[in-house]
Amino acid sequence: MRHMLTVRSRVGLACALVIAGGAFVSAQQPAQGQAAGRQGGRGGAGGGTGAARASAAPAFLKVEWVQPQGQTGQVAIVQENVADANVEVKWYGAAATHLLTSGTPGSDTAPFTVWSGECDGPFAITFKQKSNFADLSGLGKLRWVVKTSGFHVVRPVVKLADGTMLVGDHADASVPMLVSNEFAFSGVRWIKLDPMRVVTLNNGGGGQNNDIWVPNPDLSKVDEIGFADLMPSSGHGTGGYIHLGTIEVFGKPVPRAAASASNR
Repeated sequence: MRHMLTVRSRVGLACALVIAGGAFVSAQQPAQGQAAGRQGGRGGAGGGTGAARASAAPAFLKVEWVQPQGQTGQVAIVQENVADANVEVKWYGAAATHLLTSGTPGSDTAPFTVWSGECDGPFAITFKQKSNFADLSGLGKLRWVVKTSGFHVVRPVVKLADGTMLVGDHADASVPMLVSNEFAFSGVRWIKLDPMRVVTLNNGGGGQNNDIWVPNPDLSKVDEIGFADLMPSSGHGTGGYIHLGTIEVFGKPVPRAAASASNR
């Protein structure tokens, strides 16, 4: 009987210690979790990892097409068709001057945009902010509203600070309707572009094995950003063309004056 009582006492004591230990651990866990949360907050990111979260690139320029006073009908675009007076338009290729206005200002079904149906050769249109270069490295991206016909696609074009023009392998198309597309510049491969003929060139390395890609172009100081169509269009109708609405570029501004001073 004494032996049985001793065993039971030992079992009871062990259970009591387990319960007490569990209560102590439970009390410690919330405190440890709160401490980790505070450490994560000091690191600038949630989850207690201490890793900094990537933030979106700021808006750099926005092209909204408008119809200036006195302009009627479907006509070739002019500087005044861009709402922001701080954004300059540049034309490349003879066919670029045939890019026409299209649609009706304020219309939801046929908004005021630009249309390439009369562009009888390859062309590019670019935009530059008067006071700043664009740093498109890192998180730089572009968003545009696109409609196309036939096998036509819209491609991004950049002009670097040294005058080099590049066209990207990213291509957007949307036959049924105007659709918003967005992409990061970091995911684009680039080929040199002849600004006069608007045709692709080799990268200067001999083009061995058709290696025409420009390796690691410096997008930290971009002079102009725009779009290109490398195919001639078919005229009025639904044969082949590109059609663009709003264009938005996201990247860090690099003051032109400061950049010029640093190059002296």
